[in-house]
Amino acid sequence: MSVQQGRTELPRRQSEALHRAVRLEWITIAFLAVTVTAVFLVMGNSQAMRAAWIEDLLSFIPPLAFLLAVRLVARPPSARYPYGYHRSIGVAHLVAAVALTAMGSFLIYESVTGLLKGEHPPIGSVEIGGTHIWLGWLMMAVMAVTTIPPVIVGRIKIRLARQLHNKVLYADADMNKADWMTAVGSIVGVAGIGLGFWWADSAAALFIAAGILRDGLRNMRGAVTDLVDTTATTFDDADPHPLAGEIGDYLRRLPWVESAGVRIRDQGQVFHVEAFVVPVSGTVLSLSKLADARAGCAGIDWKLADTVVIPVETLPEEVGGRSGVHQSGGEE
Repeated sequence: MSVQQGRTELPRRQSEALHRAVRLEWITIAFLAVTVTAVFLVMGNSQAMRAAWIEDLLSFIPPLAFLLAVRLVARPPSARYPYGYHRSIGVAHLVAAVALTAMGSFLIYESVTGLLKGEHPPIGSVEIGGTHIWLGWLMMAVMAVTTIPPVIVGRIKIRLARQLHNKVLYADADMNKADWMTAVGSIVGVAGIGLGFWWADSAAALFIAAGILRDGLRNMRGAVTDLVDTTATTFDDADPHPLAGEIGDYLRRLPWVESAGVRIRDQGQVFHVEAFVVPVSGTVLSLSKLADARAGCAGIDWKLADTVVIPVETLPEEVGGRSGVHQSGGEE
């Protein structure tokens, strides 16, 4: 079953991936609700556990942003929004990144303050079935259990994010990685308190906060650069997207094209492509030539449905000659 994303119809493989991603996000929200409740019940006065609880609360943002963006992107273009609603993915990505950055900064401040003040967080005991149990054991047990789901769903989300070119889904997978790292850090912090190292709790909280801030800054940089139309990159922002080079190579192979350059605008889950071509001297251009060239570009990949081919006398400087960054592609 195909899925319509604005004016782009997703191929079957991507449609199935999108349905799986939506189901996975609802599963994520369900286990996060259980995790947040369990951590709240046992966190006591531990700063590391409090940081872990806040981090779990923040983990709701990426899946909720993804689910909202998917609904908005499905709307068709209109006179007011001629490019459709694909930018919703980028906006959701930015919202998630800002939330991570803000909370990471706040937790770093609290952790550093706790270390400087030399705070000694007390961990009491609870009575279960007439037996007194050190609360630290419950904390570590809960955190150990909560490490399992993020590892599983995070790996699946990365694979789906690659198929869909969805950076919000990738940011959510990044958050899942932070979740299990946070759980491990909390276990270390609580164990340190039990062994008499009062500073272990604040140190673990600082480790957790630094991870949150790092993820937030990295995702915020990627979201902002996409929204201001930087060179299109792969889903993980690691490299320039190879499709730019593939389009240029295809156009230069056409017998009537002397040179070609491409610039790509990342709309969120699809690309808006402007392909500039310099015709061979003496070529009589026709609408059918341009239409065939456009169809050939769009056929390279499903993300290229919104492509225009523009004949020019000389290539724009940013896409042609030695300064052109799109003459060859990278690797995904």
